[in-house]
Amino acid sequence: MSSLTDTRARIAAVAVVIALILVAGVWIAMNHASAQQTADGKTGQHSHKAAGPLLVDSVTPASQATGVNGTNPIKIKFSVPVATTSPLPTVQPQIAGSWQGAGTDTLEFVPAVGFTQYTKVTVSIPGGAAGMRSAGGGTLGTSETVSYETRRYSSVRLDQLLAQLGYLPLNWSAAAGATVPASSDAAGQLAAAYDAPQGSFTWQSGWPSELHEFWDGGSPSGLMLQGAVMLFENNHGLTMDGIAGREVWKALLKAVAADQANTLGYSYALASEGSPETLTVWHNGKIILHSLANTGIQAAPTTIGTAPVYLRYYYQVMKGTNPDGSKYADPVYYVSYFRAGEAVHYFPRGSYGFPQSLGCVELPWSSAKYVWPYMNYGTLVTVAPGSQTPAGSPVAN
Repeated sequence: MSSLTDTRARIAAVAVVIALILVAGVWIAMNHASAQQTADGKTGQHSHKAAGPLLVDSVTPASQATGVNGTNPIKIKFSVPVATTSPLPTVQPQIAGSWQGAGTDTLEFVPAVGFTQYTKVTVSIPGGAAGMRSAGGGTLGTSETVSYETRRYSSVRLDQLLAQLGYLPLNWSAAAGATVPASSDAAGQLAAAYDAPQGSFTWQSGWPSELHEFWDGGSPSGLMLQGAVMLFENNHGLTMDGIAGREVWKALLKAVAADQANTLGYSYALASEGSPETLTVWHNGKIILHSLANTGIQAAPTTIGTAPVYLRYYYQVMKGTNPDGSKYADPVYYVSYFRAGEAVHYFPRGSYGFPQSLGCVELPWSSAKYVWPYMNYGTLVTVAPGSQTPAGSPVAN
C-alpha cells in the first residue's frame, strides 16, 4: 500500500514539472512574440515592404520628353531604398558622370559635363534575377527603358560666343548678377549653351547705319549671324553653309575653351548705285576703301539687297552669255562672290562709276587688289540704290 502511494506521488510530481515546463515555454514564446511586435512596430512593416518587389515610381526626365536641358541630372525614384550593392542603371550615349544615392529610394545620375543638343538619351534600368535589388532583398521584376531628347542650343548664346571671339562687330556684357562660366569651364559653357546668361550687346564704333539694320540678336536666320558662322566655319575647316549645327557648336565651344579668337577681323561692303557708283568697305569699324565702281546694266542689273560672300578666287575666267546672245569668257582677278553670278572683282574698263557690268560690282585693279584680302567669307555685301557717300571718304580711282 505504501509502495503504491509513493508511485502515485512521483507521477503527480512529474506531471507538475511537465506542466510548469509547458507553461514556461508558452510564456517564453508569447513573451518573444510580444517583444518582436513591440520592437518591429512600423519598422517591422517597413522591413516587410523592403523585402517585397522593387518598383520604379518615376523617372525624370520622363519617357519621350523633348526639349530637355542636356546638363540636367537623371533621377529615378523607387518604391523602397536600393541596395548599395545593387546593379545600377546604364545611360546611352555613354558620357562621364556618376550615379549617386545608393542605399536610398532615389538614384541620380550627375553628368560631369552633359549631353549635346539634339541627343537621344536612353536610360536602361535592369530587372530580373540579375537586375536591381532593394535593401531588403526585393528585386525589380522586369527591365525598364526610358528615352528622351535634348533640345537645341540657344541662338542668343551663339551670338554671345561669336561676339566674344570677334566674329561680330558688337561687344557683349553680362547683366548684373548673371552667372557667366569661365572659358575653361566645360560644364558651365554647355549649361550656358542651353540657357544663355542675361546680358546686352553694344555696337563697336565706326560701323554704318546700313549694317545696323541686319542685327537681330538671337535670330538663327539673321544675315549677320549667318555671315559670322560662315567665317567661323571657314576658319575651322568646316562645311561652309552658315548654319550652326552640331559640328559648328562643337568647334565653337572648343575655340572658346582655347580662347581662339578670329584673327581676320570683321568687314562690311556697301555698293552704291548713286552717281557716281561706288564701293565702300569697312574693316573693324574703319573705312579702308571708298572707290569708284560699276554695277549691272539695265539688261543685267545687280540685285538690290544684302548677301554674304560665299566663294573667293584670286583669278578666274568668267563665262556666260551677253544680252545680245553672244558668249563671253573674261579673265578677272580678286573675285568675291556674294550671289550666284554676282561678285566684287577687278575688271578692266576705261572708266568707272556707272553701270557697265552684267551684274557684278567691278573695281579698278588697285582697289580690287587692296580690298580682296578683307572680303573674307561671310562678309556682308549690300547693293543699295543711290546710298549716300560716307562723310570724309575720298573716292579712289
